[in-house]
Amino acid sequence: MKVLRAADHKRMPWKNGGGETVEIAISPDGAGLAEFDWRVSTATVASDGPFSVFPGIDRTLSILEGKGMRLFIEGREPVLLTRESDPLAFAADIAVSATLPDGTITDLNVMTRRGAVRHAVARHFIDGEKSLASAKGIFLLFCAKGALAARTGAQSIELDAGDAILLEESDGGRLDLSGQALCYAISIEKA
Repeated sequence: MKVLRAADHKRMPWKNGGGETVEIAISPDGAGLAEFDWRVSTATVASDGPFSVFPGIDRTLSILEGKGMRLFIEGREPVLLTRESDPLAFAADIAVSATLPDGTITDLNVMTRRGAVRHAVARHFIDGEKSLASAKGIFLLFCAKGALAARTGAQSIELDAGDAILLEESDGGRLDLSGQALCYAISIEKA
C-alpha cells in the first residue's frame, strides 16, 4: 500500500493551458500527458471553455467542490454534473466544452488509455466503518473530504482530505475503512 499525500501531489498547467491540474498518480511513473497509461488528478475550473483533447483516452469526471459544471460532449445531450451526480464517463478524444452556471468548481479526473487499461470510479460516504473489495489490478482510494483510517492486512494508514492510497493486486483484496469521509474508489485493470 502506497500513501499519496496531498502535499506531495504535482501541480502543472492543463494540456491546453487553460488552467491548473493537480496530479495525484500516473502510470508509468514520470510519464508525460501524451504517454500515460492511466492518470488520476484534480482540477480547479474557474471559467467556461473547451476541455483538453487526449487521443485514445477515456475519462471519468466527478465534481468535488462547487455547484456544478454543464458539459457539452460531442454526440450527447448537455449534462449538468454536480457533487450529487454519479461520476460521468466519456471519451477524452472528442470535442467537450463546459460552462460554469454557478462559479468555480473542483473536479476529480480519472483517465485511462483505451485498449490498454480500463477504469471504474465509485463514490463512497464513510460514516463509521466500511469495507471495500479492491479489484484486480490497481486500486486507488482518494479521500475528498473528512478523515479516515484505511487498513489492509496489518498495515494501517490515516488519510486526510486530498490524500490517497494506491494498492497493487499483491496488497490484498480488502480495504477496511473507518472514520467520516467522502471517498472515491478507483479501479484500474488491464483491458
